[in-house]
Amino acid sequence: MLQPYASGIDRSWYWSHRVLCGLILLFLMLPVLVIIPLSFNSGAFLVYPLQGFSMRWYDTFFSSPEWMRALRNSMIVSPAATMVAMFFGTLASIGLTRANFPGKGLLTSLLISPMVVPVVIVGVSSYLFFAPLGLANSYLALILVHAALGIPFVIITVTATLQGYNQNLSRAAASLGASPVLTFFRVTLPLIAPGMISGALFAFATSFDEVVVTLYLAGPEQATLPRVMFSGIRENISPTIAAAATLLILTSVIMLLTLEWLRGRAEKMKAQTA
Repeated sequence: MLQPYASGIDRSWYWSHRVLCGLILLFLMLPVLVIIPLSFNSGAFLVYPLQGFSMRWYDTFFSSPEWMRALRNSMIVSPAATMVAMFFGTLASIGLTRANFPGKGLLTSLLISPMVVPVVIVGVSSYLFFAPLGLANSYLALILVHAALGIPFVIITVTATLQGYNQNLSRAAASLGASPVLTFFRVTLPLIAPGMISGALFAFATSFDEVVVTLYLAGPEQATLPRVMFSGIRENISPTIAAAATLLILTSVIMLLTLEWLRGRAEKMKAQTA
C-alpha cells in the first residue's frame, strides 16, 4: 500500500508497476475475451465487426448430436478421472508425508513427473501400452491416463495442506480409542478436504481440457469436447466453436472462484486449529 509520505520516485514506481501489471494481464486475457463476443455473432464467420446479436450458435451447440456426444464423453471421462486421481493422489500424499524411507524424494519426483513430461510423449507411450491390450479406443484407457495426469495436482495440494496438519489431533483420537480408519474419516479428512477438493478441481480441469492424449486414445465414439473443437478448427471453422469455448471459459471461471473460496476456508480452518 502506498504510504502518504512516499517520495515522488516511490509514487511513480507504485503506479507504473500497477499499470505494467494491468497491461500484462490484458495481454494475457485479451485472446480469451475476444472469443466471447464472437459466440453471439449472427454471422457465419469468426470475424469482427459483429454482424448482429444472436444465440443461434448456442442453439446449434446444444442441438447437435456430435457436440452433445462430445460433451457427454467429457462429462464421463473427466469426473471419473478426477475421482481416481483424488483417491490415489490423497493416499500417496498421506503416505509420503507421514513416512520417511530411502528414495522418498525419487518416488515423489516419479509421482509428479506427469506434470513435466511432454504430453505428446504421454500420448504416444499410452497408445503403445493400451493398443496391444485392445483398449486404445475405450473409456477405460482415457480415464486411467487422464487420472495419471491429474494425480500430481492432488499430491501437491494435499501435501501442502498436510504440512500444517497437527498430528496431535490424530494422537488424541487414537488415545480415545478411535481406529486409524475412523481417525482418518472423522479427524484428518475434514481438515485436508479443502486441499483434496482443490487438487480435484485442477485434475478435472486438466482432464476436461486434454486433447493430445485423447487424439491418440479415443475413437470417434469417445471423442471429447476439446478433441471435437480441435478437429473443427482444422476442418471447418464455425462460430459454434466460439460458443463451446465460451462455455469452457465460464466453467474455468466457476472453478477459479471455487478455488478462491476453498483457499479462504482453509486459512480460516488453519487459524481455528492453530
